Amino acid sequence: MAMRLTEEHQQLRRTVREFVDKEINPHVDAWEREGAFPAHELFKKAGRLGLLGVNKPEAYGGMGLDYSYQMVVTEELGNCHCGAIPMALGVQTDMATPALARWGTDELRREFLTPAIAGDMVASIAVSEASGGSDVAAIKTVARKDGSDYVINGSKMWITNAAQADWLCLLANTGEGPVHANKTLIIVPAKTKGVTIGAKIDKLGMRASDTCPVFLEDVRVPQRNRIGEEGMGFMMQMVQFQEERLCGAIGTIRGMENLINQTIAYCKERHTFGQPLIDNQVIHFRMAELRTEVELLRSLVYRAVEECVGGADVTLLASMAKLKGGRLVREVSDACLQYW
Repeated sequence: MAMRLTEEHQQLRRTVREFVDKEINPHVDAWEREGAFPAHELFKKAGRLGLLGVNKPEAYGGMGLDYSYQMVVTEELGNCHCGAIPMALGVQTDMATPALARWGTDELRREFLTPAIAGDMVASIAVSEASGGSDVAAIKTVARKDGSDYVINGSKMWITNAAQADWLCLLANTGEGPVHANKTLIIVPAKTKGVTIGAKIDKLGMRASDTCPVFLEDVRVPQRNRIGEEGMGFMMQMVQFQEERLCGAIGTIRGMENLINQTIAYCKERHTFGQPLIDNQVIHFRMAELRTEVELLRSLVYRAVEECVGGADVTLLASMAKLKGGRLVREVSDACLQYW
């Protein structure tokens, strides 16, 4: 059965569109120049609208809806005039909180998930390291038990929201066993002694999103900050990655459509050799081709989300969608640029 978007989906879409037009787009150029945006202030506004807990349990302030509603939010955030803010919001909703929402204890969720959904706390996902970005099994950060605490040592790299984060969902090695069964997800408050957030990385794009290294030296957190069972962190992170990949793929769609539409409008105005650019058939063909590719990507994403909502493992489809989205967004922007 195909996914049917209801009036509730459309209502949520309108809410996000209004939020983007009013609270984000007027400030994007300044935030991109400054290399930062006021995360707590913006997340609080998003939290008030319920946009940070769409598919999170109602017991912790979420809406308790299925992932198709979160998909609509992510797609609509693609109307932002930059990639940085949707990415920062995506980290909060689809990367740092899914495992906590699914496997965290009641106490842990009250302490960290509830304020994240309300927009009172900014979250980061601390998995990547200089030695292991995509290769999660290769991470070196270690958490060893000491009494009722974990003592954590290591470092993380390319951590989104780090400069403003209140807590990190951190993956660390907690045992000597096989690399896929010796890791644990632990919530680490950013203000904990021994946590150092490094200088912001000066990036080519996504400039308003603060991306930093994180250093952990004898960082002590209670073992009750562990998400789920010890040693299950790799598996949980792989499940959490399903939402992260879907978020990444969905997030490209609206921006690509906007680029194509803006380019068509420009080609109607711009004249060369006594006629509008758009009258060159080759441009028609290219725009039609690009639009088709974007629509095919949307179909793949919608299918993956539909299966995800149905409880299926969508690792394969989500990975394909992320691969296609990442490549297509480069192709569309480059192809459109040629006509400007």
